[in-house]
Amino acid sequence: MTNAVTLSLLFRPPFTTAPMLGALAAHAVDGLERHDSDTGAHTRVVPGPHGPAVVTVEFDAPDHVTATVLPAHPDDVPHLESLVRRWLDLDADPAVIDAALCTDSALADHVAARPGLRVLGSVDGFETAVLTVLGQQVSLSAARTFGSRFVTAFGTPTEFDGFVSFPEPEKLAGLDPLVIQKAVGLTGARARTVQALAAAASDGLELHPGVDPHEFRTRLLALPGIGPWTADYLSVRVLGDRDAYPSGDLVLRRALGVKTAREAATASEPWRPWRAYALFHLWTAQAFL
Repeated sequence: MTNAVTLSLLFRPPFTTAPMLGALAAHAVDGLERHDSDTGAHTRVVPGPHGPAVVTVEFDAPDHVTATVLPAHPDDVPHLESLVRRWLDLDADPAVIDAALCTDSALADHVAARPGLRVLGSVDGFETAVLTVLGQQVSLSAARTFGSRFVTAFGTPTEFDGFVSFPEPEKLAGLDPLVIQKAVGLTGARARTVQALAAAASDGLELHPGVDPHEFRTRLLALPGIGPWTADYLSVRVLGDRDAYPSGDLVLRRALGVKTAREAATASEPWRPWRAYALFHLWTAQAFL
């Protein structure tokens, strides 16, 4: 293990951090992550070129996030810094985004209340995709339980005490879905989706920024058990597509006061190309009700 490296990750203020901290805490999976509710420090495993690292982020300054990095190799630090910046959306320009969204009456109050709201991203697209599938149609608490069982059963212990790295798709692709079902407590259909996703990822499905959004969505929708909501949600978090927008989301439709995905999509047209930020504003507002 190499020595810890402390980084000051600059961002463009403002940054309303409470929603980000809430999202990190709500999605934290034991084994992969630890969240300190007293200090707001969030620690998680981050994949690096030479092996898994552990990174702790603290939102303790108005213009930067402090990241303490324990890398597998010193040369991994620039790569890890890039992953953390993407994960926390630190390269966003809130002046541009907020100016575009605050002109809409449905969003103006939300933008004023939470200037510089960021969109939670991902440090590992395959991990995020699997955890999203595990969380389909269950509560966040149940999703975290499934995620913890999953990494306990299939992850690899790291040299960092108590932390487990997420399994590679190749490790899961050849498994009988029944093995996944029994280890995690999933339905058979959900276990088959996880196995199919792993097989696709090991066979060339790219789960990272830079992929063509249309191809990404098409390939995901071809997998059993993955529908439009999952594809659109992963486009936001994994691809970093800031115009992606799961119009069928129930919480979103409730926030907008509409009944159908088509109505939610129509309402979103003025928000292009920043619909993902509008989505997070509306989700956050519902969470704080």
